[in-house]
Amino acid sequence: MAKASAENFPVAPFFLPAAWRDDLMTVYGFCRLVDDAGDGDLADPAGTAALLGVPAPPEPSAPPEPSGASEAPGLTPSAQSGPPAPDLPSPAETAFRLALLDGLDHDLDRVFEAALDPARGEAPRHPLLRPLVPLVDRHGLTPEPFRRLIEANRVDQTTTRYRDYDELIAYCTLSADPVGRLVLALAGFATPERIAMSDDICRALQIVEHLQDVAEDLARGRIYLPAEDLERFGVTEADLAAPSAGAPVRELIRFEADRARTLLDRGAPLVGTVRGRLRLLLAGFTAGGYAALAAVEDAGYDVLAQQAKPDKRRLAAKAAAIFAKGR
Repeated sequence: MAKASAENFPVAPFFLPAAWRDDLMTVYGFCRLVDDAGDGDLADPAGTAALLGVPAPPEPSAPPEPSGASEAPGLTPSAQSGPPAPDLPSPAETAFRLALLDGLDHDLDRVFEAALDPARGEAPRHPLLRPLVPLVDRHGLTPEPFRRLIEANRVDQTTTRYRDYDELIAYCTLSADPVGRLVLALAGFATPERIAMSDDICRALQIVEHLQDVAEDLARGRIYLPAEDLERFGVTEADLAAPSAGAPVRELIRFEADRARTLLDRGAPLVGTVRGRLRLLLAGFTAGGYAALAAVEDAGYDVLAQQAKPDKRRLAAKAAAIFAKGR
């Protein structure tokens, strides 16, 4: 839950009523738990597995011993090998992550069963899912957005490259769209028109995050830049593993950033369809995307040398401007 402060946008800002902040943090806790399970980032994977009734995680394997016989004279192994190999999970680790996601899916069943029939339904096993029960009951939430988030992390276990932009957007419908839809549902403002604009904002935020995390994702063996775009700009995977971005990589990142900006521009009018604190919250989400894009631009589109993080003062100023204009 402490990871909320590292997001590009305010998850549950102070200006919201306490009950609303609690609801948003409950949803964030679920999202973060699912993402960490899918990425292998759980603080206590064995404990989580035990809670969910999943077999224990595999024992970590020892790193291979370096072989001096193949080394060139005067060179260390790292000097010969070029870019570091991605830290890919073993088949056993992948199977464990998928089992965890299945366990969370089953626990989500318990959430909705307990919300529908508290007397007979089994309580969820994981502490981050238990607060979802009253949340579902109060707001009439459906399982679909939660299941999409779990499915996005299943996709991450088997899909590490995306052929084109359409494939990437299809992934975003699982990984990004549900978050905005849940926010609108919690606020009681979910209409087809608002959902369409929310989807554009959330997809933009996802794409921007992918741009910020190119190096980190590559270390996990994943590339969220469409393969046809890499080919178009003459960028290889070795180029993405370099310590800094060359001209072709920068042009590619600029191109993808422009795509994200177009999505933000298309979704930003959502802010003007609501009033009060929800308007300020949505302005903050949208401003987070614009501020992150500005950080990428300020870095000269070199997202390899260091992670481009949005300036909080710029984010606040942009949020105020979007709030005032309604877009």
